[in-house]
Amino acid sequence: MNEPQPRSGDDPRTARPLLAAAGIEKAYRHGTWPARRTTPVLRGVDLTLAPAEVVGIVGENGSGKSTLMKILVGALAADAGTVTHTGRLGYCPQEPVVYERLTCDEHFELFGHAYAMTSEAERRSRRAIYAALGFERYAGTRADQLSGGTLAKLNLGLALLADPEVLLLDEPYAGFDFDTYLRFWDLVAERRTAGRSVLIISHFVTDQERFDRIVELREGRAVHR
Repeated sequence: MNEPQPRSGDDPRTARPLLAAAGIEKAYRHGTWPARRTTPVLRGVDLTLAPAEVVGIVGENGSGKSTLMKILVGALAADAGTVTHTGRLGYCPQEPVVYERLTCDEHFELFGHAYAMTSEAERRSRRAIYAALGFERYAGTRADQLSGGTLAKLNLGLALLADPEVLLLDEPYAGFDFDTYLRFWDLVAERRTAGRSVLIISHFVTDQERFDRIVELREGRAVHR
């Protein structure tokens, strides 16, 4: 796995950002000419994510949270602005992207191959994820037979598999029970300790003390609370 970025004795929050977005703009176009309408969603969003930092993004429905996340991971092109990052990104989308006929084990094997992980590293990471999130008994279960909560665990686990420097999570704990919710925050704390960074999108934040910063998307711009 990759080595943490900060050196011993460094203050990670003064280190070079692991992810930086500058001037991100995005608008959606509806209808056909000459009645085509343009709806601006992001109007110049600036955002940085430092090593060992946990940042939350909140905002009302339609504020552009998921649009921003897709731009950060490269799944959607911005109309303007730049995104730069250091190291590997891990992405947990709001809606799980899985293959119905594959088991949990087969998903990890497939994603491990895509990440160019060795078989040994993939199996070691997979075992740790099963233990951390408590769903090893479903290792041989197909995705289309999983409950919503277990599917959410698999979705998160696939994002964690390659130990990314930057973890981007879109409503990651929406389907979790309280025990899994606490396990999730233990994982986040471990990543912070290791110098990794986590960006979490949520409709609302209840445990603000778990975040280093909260950023609100308001009228297409990022406003720090």
